[in-house]
Amino acid sequence: MQVKNEMIFGVRAVLEAIDAGKEIDKILIKRDILSELSRELFAAVKGTSIPVQRVPVEKLNRITRKNHQGVIAFVSAVEYASVETFVPYLFEEGKDPLLVLLDGITDVRNFGSIARTCECAGVDAIIIPSHGSVTVNADAVKTSAGALHTLPVCREKNITETIKYLKASGFRIVCATERGKINYTQSDFNVPVCIVMGAEDTGIPSEHLALCDDWVSIPQYGKIESLNVSVATAVILYEAVRQRHLS
Repeated sequence: MQVKNEMIFGVRAVLEAIDAGKEIDKILIKRDILSELSRELFAAVKGTSIPVQRVPVEKLNRITRKNHQGVIAFVSAVEYASVETFVPYLFEEGKDPLLVLLDGITDVRNFGSIARTCECAGVDAIIIPSHGSVTVNADAVKTSAGALHTLPVCREKNITETIKYLKASGFRIVCATERGKINYTQSDFNVPVCIVMGAEDTGIPSEHLALCDDWVSIPQYGKIESLNVSVATAVILYEAVRQRHLS
């Protein structure tokens, strides 16, 4: 399977894509760009979940030899959903939703692998932050074996507010952390649940941990400190599957 990320070059072209409602994965802007159009672009993305990165012009030139005018936008391979519009739909269907929040995961192969497991386990949606996180690019879609074409992905600007919204909506927030005192099998997955998985190097930010209901851990008996995040996600997800469908 081959999936290519569409790129858009030039300030005006990117502005037109945003106005047309295209799902923008991220925008790279030349670090020292100064123009009326560039100010218009910054105004257009303000308040949205579109990540904008200021980069040296050399990076833009390595990406393309076309006349990029200091701006390159990457069009997402999928259409992102919103938690606040998607979750009520799940409840209207009579579900006890199962969500996975990837809090700061940046490795695209881990992301694709997690998405593949989520789709197989019947997860209703994946949630990712709009900044400091992987996005749904061509490599992620390929690694997911196409799961990202069918599994909804919600990209949220403020993860703290997202967790608070889920809690207020009746979700149990279960996070996997080495500081967890509860064995992952002891958590209750037979209710609306959001499983939070953090970055392999830094884990889940403390302000997000403080909002979680269960801090769970996976027993380990070897010498390596931790499991790969995609493997850990699979272990916990299939405990949720066992409780919901197989017990």
